[in-house]
Amino acid sequence: MQTEIRSLFDCDVIDSDGQRVGRVGQVYLSDRTGDPEWVTVRTGMFGMKQNFVPLTGSRRSGNELRVPFVKEIIKGAPSIDVDEHLTLEEEAGLYRYYGMQPSTIPSQRKPEGTTGTTTGTTTGTTGTTGTSGTTAGMTGKVTGPAPERRGARGTERDVDMTRSEETMHVGKETREAGHVRLRKYVDSENVQESIPLEHDEVVIEREPISGGQPLEGRELEEDEESITLYEERPVVGKETRPVERVRLHKERVRKDETVQGEVRKERFEVDRDGTTIDEGDERDDRRGR
Repeated sequence: MQTEIRSLFDCDVIDSDGQRVGRVGQVYLSDRTGDPEWVTVRTGMFGMKQNFVPLTGSRRSGNELRVPFVKEIIKGAPSIDVDEHLTLEEEAGLYRYYGMQPSTIPSQRKPEGTTGTTTGTTTGTTGTTGTSGTTAGMTGKVTGPAPERRGARGTERDVDMTRSEETMHVGKETREAGHVRLRKYVDSENVQESIPLEHDEVVIEREPISGGQPLEGRELEEDEESITLYEERPVVGKETRPVERVRLHKERVRKDETVQGEVRKERFEVDRDGTTIDEGDERDDRRGR
């Protein structure tokens, strides 16, 4: 029986249409037979709400607990404090809501760890016993995945969730952007330049002689005289001399560049009885309270 009860805590509740309603939160045992009779189903965002579902007509298949009710019926069940035992009136009200008419309402059974016959009226979480009479009152519950005491009030842990988000880190790396080479080569071009040149030319001057006297004793003879003529010619000469010096060096230039990227972050959404509550509204509501 302990194994069977523990296995219920691992089950997902599936309604009659095959839809998942939630996960089993707590198990309530019949105080008359000690068998599981009711379970609570965690519904809503983060499983903050728990609804009672009878196990009558239900069947477990692996990690699924299939119940003969639709999801809307289960989520609309009467609100009952799950941290207390079910009273006769609460249990009868749940049976009426689900359209079930049991012949008798199970009475609270004796919690484990006590001896003798349970008598009188049982009250509170673990129950107190009298000395005579018939047991009356409530159906006990079992909480947690490994129940040690049936009928004892369980401790329900807080629900928490961690929200994460991505941040973008922009770094720098140095890599080669290219090579710069300095080289020289010989190029030829035509150059024109004007220069004044001089040269000698022969000028013939004739001077007539008037009243000339005969030359006595001279015979005609041949004679020849010469003069040297000179001229200037252009002479091309070339010389090599430095005219310019070229240096290459590197300098660091800074510029701003905008980097774009996409980051993801998680956000919370709180569902209260089917109504989505914004985080900011929830904080304002808490401050108001």
